[in-house]
Amino acid sequence: MTAQGADDALRVGYTCGISQRGEEAMTTAVALQAVDADAHVIESERTWDYLDPADEKFRPLLFTNPNSPASRYWVIDGRIAGLRPPSPVERELKAMSERAGRDLVTAEEARGLDDVSLRLAHMDRLGVDVQVLHNTLWIRDVTQRPEVDRALCKAWNRWMADAWRQSAGRLRWAAVLPLTDLDEAIGMMPWVKENGAVGVVMKPFEGHRFMLDPYFFPYLEAAQEHDLAMTIHIANANQAYVDAIASAYDPSGGLPTFRMPTVHACNGLILSDIPKRFPELRWGFIESSCQWVPWIMHETSRRARGAGWKIPDNPFAEYNIYVSAQTDDDFPYVFSYIGDENIVIGTDYGHTDTSSEVDAIETFRKLDTISEESKRKVLVDNSVTLYRL
Repeated sequence: MTAQGADDALRVGYTCGISQRGEEAMTTAVALQAVDADAHVIESERTWDYLDPADEKFRPLLFTNPNSPASRYWVIDGRIAGLRPPSPVERELKAMSERAGRDLVTAEEARGLDDVSLRLAHMDRLGVDVQVLHNTLWIRDVTQRPEVDRALCKAWNRWMADAWRQSAGRLRWAAVLPLTDLDEAIGMMPWVKENGAVGVVMKPFEGHRFMLDPYFFPYLEAAQEHDLAMTIHIANANQAYVDAIASAYDPSGGLPTFRMPTVHACNGLILSDIPKRFPELRWGFIESSCQWVPWIMHETSRRARGAGWKIPDNPFAEYNIYVSAQTDDDFPYVFSYIGDENIVIGTDYGHTDTSSEVDAIETFRKLDTISEESKRKVLVDNSVTLYRL
């Protein structure tokens, strides 16, 4: 579909039975088997077919490493930017799955949304009713130029709106908005809401600004007004930070670059007054596992007591903070700190990193360490609440 065609799809209905409010939401939760709270799309050259004609000059260019055909990278505005993970073939994915002990196999046409029906069929086999799609490109810094930011975000959101329409509502998504231009970002919210978005993206670091910077307060207020979740997927758009911690001698990969800033942001959020400023806003910390939650509960409690501050006994429940889990997290331990109503689960569909597990939903269903009631909350109810499904 062209950019104009995507715009013409405004207010398209969907038929998968996902309801919006109140008692209808309860009916929906009963009907669903599982919600994949963290699935991905891999941007391709086709993504940028949704650019406005006037923005074609900003089209990202995809290059292949001649020494490693599976490795590609984006050149945006004259520099290598954003994230483009390798695209291994099925044989390679099977070998990677055997080494990792986790299923990582997805079809390229499905993870890139070239064939939406293929992705839906795979979801059916996995026992997943709804996937919430997150971007891949913006996990790293893409641009700090507002004109480029606006153009790429608009195109990406149109691409997602088209996928939502094709999927009859089973593919929901977290919108990428141009945070270099807050007026434009806020102005896009009604459109993305009407076209299948259930959240808006925020990174722990956006350029030189930390997530809690007052600069973002109008953005948070607008998300609350439009009933969109604030999704903090692991990411880092501060290139100076990334460069400072990069070392050829550090084998920990994305832990300090992406995961630790996400945990840091949650810690800061709990200790800040932002949850009180925006009491209806829902927060999702995505793809960071949930094993760190007891540590942060302990850390924030000690810091708050030392400063004479008062925070809730369970800030995750009180402040509408949700965290996505992995199947090997210690769920009884986490639940002993915050209960079972603020944890969701995802597959990281389309990626092949330490968080990826295509069959995570089925693996979680088979766990014998938690009750069926808790499983139901993690698989369905909590995501319905976080994303207002």
